[in-house]
Amino acid sequence: MVFSSLFFVFFFFVLCMALVLTRKTVKGQNTVLLIFSLLFYAWGGPVLLLLLCGVTFICWLGGRVIGWLQRPFYRRLTLFMTVAICILIFVYFKYTNFLAESFRWIFRFDTVLPEIVLPIGISFYTFQLLSYVADVYRGEAEAQPSYLRLLLYASLFHQCVAGPIVRYSDVCAELDQRSITLQDLSSGVTRFAVGLAKKAVLANYCGSLASTALAANGLAEASSGTVFLGGLFYMLQIYLDFSAYSDMAIGMGRMCGLHYCENFNYPYISGSVTEFWRRWHISLSTFFRDYVYIPLGGNRRGLGRQILNLLAVWALTGLWHGASWNYVLWGLYYFVFLVIEKLFLPKLTDKTPLWSRILRHVGVLVIVWFGWMLFYFEDLSVFGTAIGSLFCANGNVFWDMNAQLMLLNNLFFLIVAILACTPVVPFLRRKLAEAGKSSPAWAAFGNGVDAAFPAILLFASFVSLIGNTYNPFLYFQF
Repeated sequence: MVFSSLFFVFFFFVLCMALVLTRKTVKGQNTVLLIFSLLFYAWGGPVLLLLLCGVTFICWLGGRVIGWLQRPFYRRLTLFMTVAICILIFVYFKYTNFLAESFRWIFRFDTVLPEIVLPIGISFYTFQLLSYVADVYRGEAEAQPSYLRLLLYASLFHQCVAGPIVRYSDVCAELDQRSITLQDLSSGVTRFAVGLAKKAVLANYCGSLASTALAANGLAEASSGTVFLGGLFYMLQIYLDFSAYSDMAIGMGRMCGLHYCENFNYPYISGSVTEFWRRWHISLSTFFRDYVYIPLGGNRRGLGRQILNLLAVWALTGLWHGASWNYVLWGLYYFVFLVIEKLFLPKLTDKTPLWSRILRHVGVLVIVWFGWMLFYFEDLSVFGTAIGSLFCANGNVFWDMNAQLMLLNNLFFLIVAILACTPVVPFLRRKLAEAGKSSPAWAAFGNGVDAAFPAILLFASFVSLIGNTYNPFLYFQF
C-alpha cells in the first residue's frame, strides 16, 4: 500500500482518522494508530511484520536494560550488543546479495546467490530504533517501559516506510500526551495535499520522461540533449517524489497531533554542496552527524581526522541508499566535493558578489545533476555509456528531433516542476498574508485561497491517479 493510491487516500486513511478523532483519550488514539500501522506494514508482506516487531523488541529490551544499569561498562556493553544485533540483521537483509555478488566477482567463482527479500522501510525504522537506544544511553530520553508504545513509534505508518527519520526524543512526549487542534488538522490537510500533488501530478510524469530518455537500450545512440533532459527530469523526479512522501508523512502526523521534523528545505536553491546537504534529506544528514560523525571525533581532532571522519560518513551514506557500488561511489563523489569546498573555496557571506553567488549556484546544480546520474544507473557500464553520449563520445549527435520534441512538448510542465522545487509558492503566500493585514479584501482573498488550494490539489491528484493507482515512491527501495 502506498500513500499515492486511491484506496489509501479515500478509504484507509479516512477510516483511520475517523477512528482517531472519535477517541477521547490519547491511549485510544494510540491504539487505533498502532493497529492501522501494523496493517499498513503487513500489507506488503505479513511475514516482514515479524521482523519489524522483532527489531523493536531487541531495542526495547536494550533500552530497558541500559536504563536500569548504573555501571558505565555494562551500559556500554548493552549498547554495543543491541546496536550490533540490529546492524547484523540490517546488513543480512540489505547487503547479503551485494556482498556475495562482490566476492563472486573479485574471486571469480560461481555460486548460487541467496534470494533475500528486502523489507520495505528497514533502513528507516532500524535507524529510528538505533537513535532511541543511543538517546537512552546518553540520557537524552527515558527508557520506554511499554513495548507497544515503542512499537507504535517504530511502525507509525506516516513515516515508517520512507521517513523522515523521526527521533524518539522528538516525539516521545506527544506519544504520551497530545491534543489535535483545528490548526493542526487544517495545516495537516494542506501539507498532505501538497505532497500528494507533487507525487501524482509532477513526480510520476517526470519519472516517465526520465525512463524514456535514459532507457539503457537506446543510450548509445541518444543525443546529448536527450541524455541531459533525461537527467534533468530524473533530478526533478527524485526531489518531488521524496519530498512528496515527507510532506504527506508530516501532514498526516500533524492531523494526528504529532509534529515530525522537516526533511527538505528546497535543496536546489543551494549555493554550495555543504548547503545542499543541509537542505536535502535533513533527518538522515543529522542522524549521521549526531550518531557517526561527532562520536568519531567530528572536527575536534585536527584536519586529517576530520577528513577521515567525513570519508566514513559519506561511504556509509552511499551504502545506506542501496546495496550497489554506484551508491557507494555516489557517496564518495559528494565526499570529494565537500572536502574541496572545505579546503579551497571561501564560504558564501552577505558580502559575496552576486556574480559569484550565481556561479556557485550553477556549479552546485551541475554537480548534483551528475550525482543523480550516478545514482540512477546501478550498472556502471550503462552510466559510462550515458556520460559518453552526453559528451557526444559515442558517435551520437548533440541535438536531434527527439530532444527537441521532449523539450517543446513538455516545456510548460518543466517550468511548473522547476517552480515546485523552489520556495516561490510559500513566498507568494507570505506576501498575500502581509497584504491581508492591511486590507480586508486581501485577507478575504487569502482565506479563500487557503480553503481552495488543498481541494484543487486533491482533485488534480485524484484525476492523475485514476487508472494508475500503484506508483510506489522511489525511496521504498532504500
